[in-house]
Amino acid sequence: MAKAEDFAPVAVTSRSGFDESVHFGAVVALAPGGGIAFGVGNPHALIYPRSASKPVQALAMVRAGLDLAPELLALVCASHDGTPEHIKRVERILATAGLGPAALGNTAALPYDQVAAHDVLRHGGAPSALLMNCSGKHAGMLATCVHNGWSHDPDYLDVGHPLQLAITATLAEVAGSPAAIGVDGCGAPAHVVELMQLATAFRAIATGAAGRAGDEVYAAMTSHPQLVGGARRDVTLAMAGLPGLLAKDGAEGVFAVALPDGTAVAIKIADGGDRARAAVLLATLQHLGVDVAALAPQMEVQIMGHGRPVGVVRALV
Repeated sequence: MAKAEDFAPVAVTSRSGFDESVHFGAVVALAPGGGIAFGVGNPHALIYPRSASKPVQALAMVRAGLDLAPELLALVCASHDGTPEHIKRVERILATAGLGPAALGNTAALPYDQVAAHDVLRHGGAPSALLMNCSGKHAGMLATCVHNGWSHDPDYLDVGHPLQLAITATLAEVAGSPAAIGVDGCGAPAHVVELMQLATAFRAIATGAAGRAGDEVYAAMTSHPQLVGGARRDVTLAMAGLPGLLAKDGAEGVFAVALPDGTAVAIKIADGGDRARAAVLLATLQHLGVDVAALAPQMEVQIMGHGRPVGVVRALV
């Protein structure tokens, strides 16, 4: 389990020239050769990657026969905003398997995006599995089950189901065996891995070491960053601003990225907050010699006071 001693100060939030909050976390950065190039805290800290596991889950699905256009595969890897452009593609994934939204087994929710959520409510809508940010992943899981003739209603989320066993085996291959398996917020199995294992998994996909299926996942995500998150999301901004960067955010302060040269980073903010992770990511990439000058203004987290910026989140790493 994660321990307090695994984490160290990684960022500070300032307000009107006064440092208001200190954020603790752990960071591991891999050099192109795969060794640790830079780190803060314990690189072997055990974490739930949460939605940062989606590229690995998608890798397992493609290996199991899931065959989708890149824009649809990007939704399988996404924690999407729930905008109409996202939802119509989730419906298309389901349609490839002859299924509709009623087959989804994930938790019901409103869209991440506030405008989209308000639009749903304004038109009399309510939280649904289709609107939830993980619906693309679940649609891909269902399509994979149908392709293989595996049962899917309602057991495709069981840890012992053939699909979930394939995902666990794929994770073990590209990163190492998980320490434990719990339940994610969407209802799918959630693996516990070391922070370094998460970075290693992303490195395998970005470098081509995960094979053809990994290449498909990499191409889908990097060519459709707006479908992996949303227009204002840090994961989308990172991939759009640094061509070739594979990136995925996860709940509870997790972020992982990798480049085709083998450089990879995994971050966990100790208290589960997301506010510090963009600043920490940019600072870590700078340590690795990656030019993030174009990204910094877009990803800066501003602290507001009476409707105007009065401070920022700055990295300590």
